[in-house]
Amino acid sequence: MNDYILTLSCPDRIGIVHNVTGWLLNLHGNIIDAQQFGDLETGRFFLRVHFHLPEPMAVADLQASFESLAHRFDMHVQIYDAQQRQRLLILVSRQGHCLNDLLFRADSGQLPVDIAGIASNHNDYASLAAGYGIPYHYLPVTPDTRPEQEQQILDLVKDNAVDLVVLARYMQILSPQLCDALAGRAINIHHSFLPSFKGARPYHQAHARGVKIIGATAHYVTSDLDEGPIIEQDVERVHHGLSAKALTRVGSDIESLVLARAVRSHVEHRILLNGQRTVVFR
Repeated sequence: MNDYILTLSCPDRIGIVHNVTGWLLNLHGNIIDAQQFGDLETGRFFLRVHFHLPEPMAVADLQASFESLAHRFDMHVQIYDAQQRQRLLILVSRQGHCLNDLLFRADSGQLPVDIAGIASNHNDYASLAAGYGIPYHYLPVTPDTRPEQEQQILDLVKDNAVDLVVLARYMQILSPQLCDALAGRAINIHHSFLPSFKGARPYHQAHARGVKIIGATAHYVTSDLDEGPIIEQDVERVHHGLSAKALTRVGSDIESLVLARAVRSHVEHRILLNGQRTVVFR
C-alpha cells in the first residue's frame, strides 16, 4: 500500500506545515489525511499526516530524509509504516470483560492488532486464550516474588517484539522500574469517575453511596498510580433502581469500550504527548 503515518510536535512557529508538505511533494507523496493542533497555552504545535508514496520506502530512509527539517524546527518526529500491525501483550487478573472484548475485536478484524500473548497472575482465562490460539502465561506473584515476576513480563515484551502492553483490569500495582521500562507503551483502564471508591468492589461502594454517574478512564501507565496522561474517557448516567450487580455490568461495558478506543488510538498513532496531557487526533 505504500502508506505511512508521520507524527510530530514542536514549538509553534510559521512555516511548519508548508515545509512538511514541501517534503512530501519532493517525495511525490499524496496526503490521505492530515490533522493539526496548536496549543496556545504551551506554545506547541502537533501534526499527524497519513500519506501515500508511489513507491515503497524504508521507514529508516524516510526518517533520514526528514532529519534536517526536524532539526531546523526542533521537532519530535515519528514515522510509521501504516500497514505494520502493532503487537500487544495483555495483562489480566480475574475480571475478564476487557480481555474478552479485546480478543473479539482483534479476532474479528475490528481492531488492527496482533495479540502476542496474555499474561496473568491467575489461571482463570487459560481456556479462553486457547480458544483464540493465543499463548497464555501464568505468572503468579507475591510481594516477595514481584521483581522476578515483573522481569518475566519484560522478557515476554522483548521476546515477542511487543509494541504495547494493555492492562485489561490487571489488579497489580506496577513497580516504578516496570513503569519506566514501559513508558509510553502501556495503557491501563480504571473507574475514573469513582475517585472516592478505592480498592475492591468499587461499583458496590458506588451503589451504597447512590451515585448518579459512573465512568472509566484509559491512560498511559506511570509510576504515579492512576495519574498518567489520559487517552480516553466515557460516562453513563445511572439511577437508584439499579442493583450493585447491574451497576457493575454498566461499568464493565464502559471500561471495555473506553479501553478499546484507547488501544485503537495508540496503534493508529493518533496520540501525542503534551506534557501531562495528550493530543488525540480522531
